Amino acid sequence: MPSSPLVVGFDLDMTLIDTVPGFGAVLEVLGDELGVTFPVLEMTAQLGPPLETMLSGHLDEDAIGPAGDRFRELYPAHAISSVPVLEGAHEAIAAVRRHGGRVLVVTGKYPRNAELHVEHLGLDIDLLEGWVWGVGKADVLRREGAAIYVGDHVHDVEGALAAGVLSVSVLTGGCTRAELEAAGTHVVLDGLADFPSWLDAHMA
Repeated sequence: MPSSPLVVGFDLDMTLIDTVPGFGAVLEVLGDELGVTFPVLEMTAQLGPPLETMLSGHLDEDAIGPAGDRFRELYPAHAISSVPVLEGAHEAIAAVRRHGGRVLVVTGKYPRNAELHVEHLGLDIDLLEGWVWGVGKADVLRREGAAIYVGDHVHDVEGALAAGVLSVSVLTGGCTRAELEAAGTHVVLDGLADFPSWLDAHMA
């Protein structure tokens, strides 16, 4: 088990980074290739579910898997440079460091594409685990000895609760405060800019 007394996990999309411009750009290119007009604004307003789930309903069932693979192939060229960190992301990570903690990124995103975001934006993390979703995140959080998991989606809450860790939710994604509270989150913050002061108080 990690020796650090504090381990904090973060979701990636719409928690640490604003994936909307990149995701939308890849959807446009994919749609052009497939001859499909995706409702990009609608789809990017609800980021969080697995890609194949989001493509369902817009493509024939047998086309969803290949389209998902092609989306991930297109992603590095169209979605890395345009995606910024969300306000407070670097500061939230630094706050964990000040308390002697380790930082995990636990995300449903394809691992290599997640790594490209982390590298491009200089996110100071210790471990990235990709392609884990909802309650599946619990295995990683337990394995790494996490005490807190920070996310923006109700399924991030599910993962935290399944792992038995403190669920902290931010309102920078597609889920409302009411939805997150109904899912059982312990803490709701407007965004990561509020996380350092919350963590200081929590650790006091």
